[in-house]
Amino acid sequence: MSITITLTDQDKSTLRAAAYGAVSLMAASGVPHKGITHGSIVLTSATGLVGHVLVARSKDIHLQGKSVAELADQVLPALTAAVSLLAEYPGEADNFRDTVLVAVEAAAGPRKGEPSPAVAAMARKITAALDAA
Repeated sequence: MSITITLTDQDKSTLRAAAYGAVSLMAASGVPHKGITHGSIVLTSATGLVGHVLVARSKDIHLQGKSVAELADQVLPALTAAVSLLAEYPGEADNFRDTVLVAVEAAAGPRKGEPSPAVAAMARKITAALDAA
């Protein structure tokens, strides 16, 4: 038995902006380039509805800002919105949340030792935004 899942183009845009924005926030907080690559690979390796949306080539990710705060003002609410809009699709909200958290962990992970305080703080803010839905 399969269910029909229909997301609007705006919904898909929100999911992509939220997920890739989370990786961008990690970059802005000081994660090295190698970490960002690992985080992005996690996003393109997602499965289910989330995987289909995140792997689609799209030019609808428009994250702008000259500071981390301006980027966070866009991404953190998008993370909460993404989890909320996926709530009606069985398992997909958890799938999105888990995918983003693994991407954040992968981005923060390549450093030797503990992540910097700024990176750890950003990971906590991303987690809080995902849990706010």
